[in-house]
Amino acid sequence: MVNFEMKSHYDYEDLLQVVHILRSPGGCPWDQEQTHRSIRRDFLEEAYEAAEAIDTGDTALLREELGDVLLQVVFHADIESDAGRFTMADVVDEVTKKMIFRHPHVFGEVQADTTEQVLVNWDQLKQEEKAQKTATDTLDSVARTLPGLWRAEKVQKKAAKAGFDWADISGALEKLDEETAELRAAVMGEGDVEEELGDVLFAAVKVARFAGVDPEGAIGNTCEKFIRRFRAVENAVRERGADMKDLPLEELTALWEQAKQG
Repeated sequence: MVNFEMKSHYDYEDLLQVVHILRSPGGCPWDQEQTHRSIRRDFLEEAYEAAEAIDTGDTALLREELGDVLLQVVFHADIESDAGRFTMADVVDEVTKKMIFRHPHVFGEVQADTTEQVLVNWDQLKQEEKAQKTATDTLDSVARTLPGLWRAEKVQKKAAKAGFDWADISGALEKLDEETAELRAAVMGEGDVEEELGDVLFAAVKVARFAGVDPEGAIGNTCEKFIRRFRAVENAVRERGADMKDLPLEELTALWEQAKQG
């Protein structure tokens, strides 16, 4: 039994202590074995689960999922604390200093009366903070671990700030048509399909950006729409006492068109 005071309500310091106990000798064998790499996916999954709680408007679930995200942060910090490189206090100190530095219109003398001005200042301060000398540096700084469509969007936004962009959505649409034609040619053996598909997706993100649409949100909504229609098709087939695998594609397509009208 470890030396820990049981309470009816715990605070931030208690969480730090619990995680440290779990990772210490006499704690939990599983927690003791974990590394940054071994729980990397857990971190990502917890962040996505918190995002789903936001999307569904479930505040009770959001409270729980934010706790899971915080647990991941504390766990990673405790690993580093044991290694003697930094502590959770250092994490809190650094992010607090960053927020103060990037909000001179609040904590300093800089004037910023609109969101647009705030964002311009933020980008300039971030470039200064990260020692980014060129526009290419800002593109290269976009995390490679982001979902592909979000990474493409961020890279494009930073390129646009340097003046490299279409004047309006028509140019983006024409580029999408061009890249789609090149993909068709590649599929027919006249190019690299993976490369051309990437170009199509990148061009589609450009269209989404001009249209003010979140590309990840758009593909997510399409997945949900596909599932709804697929369920309708499957239910229709089951009502006939049949199996989808036994029906010709033409018949399934007809049912799909009916589902689209529903």
